[in-house]
Amino acid sequence: MKNVELIFVPQTSKGHLIPILEFAKRLVDHDNRILITVVFVKSPFDSFANAYIESVKASKPDRFKFIDVPLIVDHHRQSFEDHVIDLVETHLPLLKNVVTDISSSKSSLNSTTFTGFVFDLLFVPLVDVAHEFKIPSYIFLTANAGFLSLLFHLTTRHGETRDIPEFKRSNPDELISGFINPVPPNVLPSDLFDKDNGYPAYMMIAQKFKAAKGIMVNTFEELEPYAISNFSNGRNPPVYSIGPVLDINCRPHTESDLAQHKKVMKWLDEQPQSSVIFLCFGSFGRFLAPQVKEIALGLEQSGYRFLWSLCVQSSSPPQLSQNDALGGVCYNEDMFPEGFTERIQGKGMMIYGWAPQVEILAHEAIGAFVSHCGWNSILESLWFGVPMVTWPMYAEQKMNAFKMVKELRLAVELRLDYEQLNIDNVVTANEIEKAVKQVMDDCNEVRKKVKEMAKIARKAIVNGGSSFLSIQRFIEDMIG
Repeated sequence: MKNVELIFVPQTSKGHLIPILEFAKRLVDHDNRILITVVFVKSPFDSFANAYIESVKASKPDRFKFIDVPLIVDHHRQSFEDHVIDLVETHLPLLKNVVTDISSSKSSLNSTTFTGFVFDLLFVPLVDVAHEFKIPSYIFLTANAGFLSLLFHLTTRHGETRDIPEFKRSNPDELISGFINPVPPNVLPSDLFDKDNGYPAYMMIAQKFKAAKGIMVNTFEELEPYAISNFSNGRNPPVYSIGPVLDINCRPHTESDLAQHKKVMKWLDEQPQSSVIFLCFGSFGRFLAPQVKEIALGLEQSGYRFLWSLCVQSSSPPQLSQNDALGGVCYNEDMFPEGFTERIQGKGMMIYGWAPQVEILAHEAIGAFVSHCGWNSILESLWFGVPMVTWPMYAEQKMNAFKMVKELRLAVELRLDYEQLNIDNVVTANEIEKAVKQVMDDCNEVRKKVKEMAKIARKAIVNGGSSFLSIQRFIEDMIG
């Protein structure tokens, strides 16, 4: 039979690139007719993304092809967040040109059937380009089914409240079809309350999702059964739960990262089983100095061993170099309680900046995980059976925390509605101590439920599992 080709257009930050390309690898493993072309923006500053892409090339050289769009650097951008915004705003027109060229040329090829595009969330405006050429477009969502429920809810709600469409903090709890419980306004993404920029951006994204031919979601039916069952109403594009999609093998490291990795693993090897609480808050998670001090006090008061990956934000940030903007941190010991670094010797370890999160969560010494509740981190924690404490930072993470605590009972609540870098919203040492002790308690029901979910997650992706079958259904629907 004739080969079929899919064009993937990913965003190249870790949290987006890994899931979408790991999914692409699963597709070609499922069906030897499938070929993948990846269109991506290559950055000279992102050593991880470049190394990871090279590893994918090497693993399946006859099934993957890569087309890189040169990076245009705006040296006025200072933060990693700004870098991502720049990537989308500057390169969307360039990617549109590439997608247009591919679309117009494919009609003349006969050796391979071009079956469509798979777009990352941030590049959904390109759905319109695919439609111009009558080419199917699919969307890969790195978030969960609850977030997709919110997007579908927005389109319905917008039609019902045209006079005052944006959200207000004073609104009653929102009834969203993919959630069992009403969702409080304070756990919705903050951008929904920005009527000039954030809300219109969400609405645009939601409308593009509605226009797609299918949506792949990095979740599994057994984890979010209520949300997934609500998609089968005939009013939405087909939704395929294909997760958990993770890169659980050793990731490529730079030389400096390798040194950090060895140091961390050596320390963990010396700790008792399930004795260490791991704290890590994602690529964008930052704290002001008063919050750093409270975390340090809370950890000390808990009495548990800890491994803490810390990124901090000064009250008046300095001008950053390009390397700093893509992951550098500034800190000093004055942020900690007096004598803290001396007292934690042997019992606590600090990581300043990058942490090998997957390898850490896989280590038998880890007993719990204090997390920003990014969906990839949640899936990694569940995969390894590590119970979580919720400390959301931004974007949809507050909704993720709400889902894990209130809907699924798979995490211990520290905060559901934290706003990072807000000097008036400090989580106290006593709160942190209480949550750490609660999650590390062997009698806590959350620990048992997470261990059970780890087994279910692994079954979902093997032959006959729910996500395995969902991928098969996607292939059948795509090829026809």
